[in-house]
Amino acid sequence: MSASDEEQARALDRLLTFVDAVVAIAITLLVLPLVEITGDVGDGLTVEELLREHSAEFWAFLLSFAVISRLWLIQHRTMRHVSGFHDRIAHLLVLWMLSIVFLPFPTALVAEAPDDALTKILYIGTMAIGTVWLALVQVTVVRMPELSDGEGFPDPAAAWATVGAMMLALAVTLAFPSTSYFPLLLLLLPDLLLRWVRRIRAGG
Repeated sequence: MSASDEEQARALDRLLTFVDAVVAIAITLLVLPLVEITGDVGDGLTVEELLREHSAEFWAFLLSFAVISRLWLIQHRTMRHVSGFHDRIAHLLVLWMLSIVFLPFPTALVAEAPDDALTKILYIGTMAIGTVWLALVQVTVVRMPELSDGEGFPDPAAAWATVGAMMLALAVTLAFPSTSYFPLLLLLLPDLLLRWVRRIRAGG
């Protein structure tokens, strides 16, 4: 490995370490509102009453934990075969991190005003924007094969399909408020559909 290659590897390693640290902090921030409400137990509430009265906060925490975890996994799969550093990828990942660190804010709104249309737009929209940045990272890697280790390339179709599923979920939850945030389960569809398509191609 040349000195230039070593420098590129170190730069990439530092970038991914920074990304992982930011995601870890963001996902930890989600639990802070739950820690704060434990003081209500000392004000006359039992633990059972606390859990019941703050069920919305727990629901919002679990939902956002699952979302951030999924987005991190997409990012991990995108970058696992990337061996070279590039400013364009770094800038796109910084924009992706912006969506991740912002997510605790709409998460708090989900707990306080879950039925508000703007809450839904901010929450699901933030996730969709984050996925768009990841899709653009994947497109960059595919178009610049010299950045890959040659063992695999990301599939931008999966990321764009996830964006489509999020937009569909947002449309459904705005059109039918009684569905709450359950339309986000549509995020399971892209992976299922892609596996089905790959199975058909392999069989053909």
